[in-house]
Amino acid sequence: MPPGTYWNRFLRVNLTKGTVSTESMPEDVLKNWLGGRGLGVYLMLKEVNPKVDPLSPDNKALVLAGPLTGVAGAPEPGRWASVTKSPLTNTVHDSHSGGKFGPELRFAGYDGIIIEGASDKPIYLFIHDGKAEIRDASHLWGLDVHTTTDQLIQEIKEDLGEDAKNAKIACIGPAGENLSKIAAIMNDKNRAAGRGGHGAVWGSKKLKAIVVRGHMKPTPADIDAFRGAVKKALIKHKESLVTSQGLPTYGTAILVNIINNSGIFPTRNFQTGVFQEAENISGEAIAEKILDKRLSIEESCWGCAIACARYSKLKDGTFTGEGGGPEYESVWALGAETGTGDLHAVTKANFLCNELGLDTISMGVTIGTLFELVEKGKIPPEKLRGLNARWGNGEAVVELVWRTAYRSGIGDDLAEGAHRLAQKYGSPESAMVVRGQELPAYDPRGAQGHGLAYATSNRGGCHLRAYIIAPEVLGVPQMVDRFSTEGKAELVIHFQNVFGVIDSLVLCKFTSFAIWLDEYTELINTAVGWSLSNEDVEKIGERIYTAERAFNVLSFGDGADYDTLPDRLLKEPMPEGPTKGKVVMLDKMLPEYYDKRGWKDGRPTQAKLRELGLEWVLDLDKEGLFPA
Repeated sequence: MPPGTYWNRFLRVNLTKGTVSTESMPEDVLKNWLGGRGLGVYLMLKEVNPKVDPLSPDNKALVLAGPLTGVAGAPEPGRWASVTKSPLTNTVHDSHSGGKFGPELRFAGYDGIIIEGASDKPIYLFIHDGKAEIRDASHLWGLDVHTTTDQLIQEIKEDLGEDAKNAKIACIGPAGENLSKIAAIMNDKNRAAGRGGHGAVWGSKKLKAIVVRGHMKPTPADIDAFRGAVKKALIKHKESLVTSQGLPTYGTAILVNIINNSGIFPTRNFQTGVFQEAENISGEAIAEKILDKRLSIEESCWGCAIACARYSKLKDGTFTGEGGGPEYESVWALGAETGTGDLHAVTKANFLCNELGLDTISMGVTIGTLFELVEKGKIPPEKLRGLNARWGNGEAVVELVWRTAYRSGIGDDLAEGAHRLAQKYGSPESAMVVRGQELPAYDPRGAQGHGLAYATSNRGGCHLRAYIIAPEVLGVPQMVDRFSTEGKAELVIHFQNVFGVIDSLVLCKFTSFAIWLDEYTELINTAVGWSLSNEDVEKIGERIYTAERAFNVLSFGDGADYDTLPDRLLKEPMPEGPTKGKVVMLDKMLPEYYDKRGWKDGRPTQAKLRELGLEWVLDLDKEGLFPA
């Protein structure tokens, strides 16, 4: 393709009608929203009623790349974004995945897929060098992720011959088919667009898989200038100890000991922030005991210079097997969160989540919630069928992954997520969630800014709307007092805006340990041929964040779309460790956050919407939800 014209080709698939068509976006839309997460919320607001039932045919499932996805030389360009309305949270929701599927989608000739309606039988999409078709997948329904992937590679040999082995596949497993609200979309077998139940949305549409293969490589608008921008970014990657040493050597699980030593490693469902067995499940332990270094290199995302991917093998003991991971969040969720220090059990549960298509964070937190409910005597014994569901029982953790994917016994309740599980059994305070989504691996009682980021996250409990752990714990770009609330509102807003841009490019968040707004702006301009300023780019991030909040306000109406945290984090002081005695002082940060955002009581004002070019959103407001 000619330089500068490569990025604007989208596939629209109507599963109800069984039709496919190709379209483009106006350039002003791309300049305002970029791609990925940003373009996703724009399309959701334009095309989907915010009050839609997430599992109905009227919801849409968007598969989106960004202007830097698959561009050779770009920093960590191997990601893609799934955007939909989440059945877990009822919010607009984006979930991201790495690997090689995202770039291959662009090589196949498309920058995104808009999936609407629902099929009456299982289907998959086959996309190859600018052509797309809907194919029957009835014979694949019920298969796990790995089997589905292998079988599709064999099937498409009729189309591609030996080149079939180079195709990339995103699919759902039994969890998505069974409409688990914590089901993931998996790609490249071990990569997950995990959060928010996107796998259930695919399941509701009878979409089993998307197969992509192509040879249409994107080219920057100004190749020489782009190479210069890339060179600057790579120099900063090499200067960062995180991107040049920590992540390549030990993967994301290098954080286990760091976070545990800070007293914010959530343990036994956030009852404490110190796990006595952390060393047993650390990145160092993984590297020493179960890591396959050669296959870990093959697992790396397309074009990635960091290579944090892990591939592990369990060769002996109670649990055996092999597969991708485990990553930091998975190690924590299936480990410390459930009180489990058995690395083999944690890793086996991680393998099963990948194979069956479950979000490891939500799975672990939901199991932790179950263990607390059992401890409190809330679960009738007959529900467990004799399973010893207690803290530290790795066998139970592994078993419950299976039960959740197939909605077997108590697994039927776990498939609904922690919030609904705790509500059903009379202890809603036991669910560590924000907006119904399970919180990740950092206890905010020892990281005040991170607590504010949790509370104000548009997609629910999430550490990647604004990773304030970087400045509060890791000292990147510089260390700030993690126990102080001063200046945290402004810091969180800035991170939220910039991260919205990263998610729309679509790049890996780990780039942010080395580069920031200057570099992202230069990469955008040289890749696409625009002349945006840093201020323009951050404004895009602000527009994205505000649009997401507007969708959620319209979704909930006068209901509970507010910014808070579980009472445990607000009212129960940390019982031990370096964070002992602390709670999240949200009330000291939230008013300033709203003021600087231009919001009132969590809702964008009409003036803010107009300032950001979102006046058309006001036409969607039939209830007077946005304050003057």
